[in-house]
Amino acid sequence: MRKIVVGTRQSALALTQTGQVVEQLRELCQKLGIECEFELKKIVTKGDRILDVTLSKVGGKGLFVKEIEQALFDGEIDMAVHSMKDMPAELPEGLVVGAVPHREDPRDCLITSGGVTLDELPQGAKVGTSSLRRSCQLQNYRADLQIESIRGNIDSRLKKLESEGFDAILLAAAGLHRTGWQDRISEYLPTELSLPAVGQGALCVECRGNDEFVLELLKHFNHEPTALAVAAERSFLGRLNGGCQVPIGAYASLGDEGGNPVITLTGMVGSPDGKQMLKETMTGTDPDKLGSQLADTLIRQGAVDILAMVRG
Repeated sequence: MRKIVVGTRQSALALTQTGQVVEQLRELCQKLGIECEFELKKIVTKGDRILDVTLSKVGGKGLFVKEIEQALFDGEIDMAVHSMKDMPAELPEGLVVGAVPHREDPRDCLITSGGVTLDELPQGAKVGTSSLRRSCQLQNYRADLQIESIRGNIDSRLKKLESEGFDAILLAAAGLHRTGWQDRISEYLPTELSLPAVGQGALCVECRGNDEFVLELLKHFNHEPTALAVAAERSFLGRLNGGCQVPIGAYASLGDEGGNPVITLTGMVGSPDGKQMLKETMTGTDPDKLGSQLADTLIRQGAVDILAMVRG
């Protein structure tokens, strides 16, 4: 019997989604006739330790994955479950994405104190989010809103909605679904209004590139349509040298043309105040090529200058 140690952040959401993945892997092992036992190992990341400043001010990539990846290199764990939106566009040499499971709802959603929608919020309403991407798109849509930073896990943010006088907060629908808080959602924001973060709603199972046993197991766990869509989004992110600290959004969906998958990818780059926003949509069959081409289109329109201003 092979013992597989699974690394995860220790937040309630991370533990919940990792537990769900492990349970699905147990069922898969039974189906394949593979004898495995799984053990969870909680790991604290830099992003978990720094909660008093916005992610954009912490700096660096991989704020929620570096310590976990080091545990993979050190042999302390055999695989790790991440939220795909936390993953840098490039992985360290020796590590690979072994599987991308079926994607949850990728949309952003609004939680309001009175259950009202975005259009029903009063003039100058106080809205909480730690994401420059969400702030950019929200202020582009409604410049009157007062955007303030809010950090912490889902439970603490929901409490701050009441205790700190927010009229609304923005969160990813996927996290609320996975932790059973979906009844708190006041409105799902359409992707046309709030383009998701790259990989939002998807998970990533990372492992060592030379662990043939784990790679073979994860091959059966991969959801190819999700993997293709996320690959296009991550190619877009990589070409722009972006991360979760800059206002970049992308979302890909799959269609069918003569039995072959066709990817429709929309990408966005904007300023945090929402006054500048570049957004385009392209289609293609090669996810890496499509993401790069879409990024180049926005670069020609001035995306690099916007991102340089944000980073500066």
